[in-house]
Amino acid sequence: VSRAGTAHGKTMSKKLYVGNISFQTTDQDLMAAFGQYGTVTSAQVVTDRDTGRSRGFAFVEMADGAEAAIQALNG
Repeated sequence: VSRAGTAHGKTMSKKLYVGNISFQTTDQDLMAAFGQYGTVTSAQVVTDRDTGRSRGFAFVEMADGAEAAIQALNG
């Protein structure tokens, strides 16, 4: 899990890179897992444009709780 901050007005949102995930992982799975630690604004599993199959990584954007999620889920 790595992070990149983006400013949205006064709120600092964090977009997290989530690597090495199962090919069966869905956007909803990520929202549920990361939602335990804060507010998830979006979650997107990156898919192959030709086959539609997961590429094994995703991006999760969190309004808050990103640091707690990184500590809990990293590794």
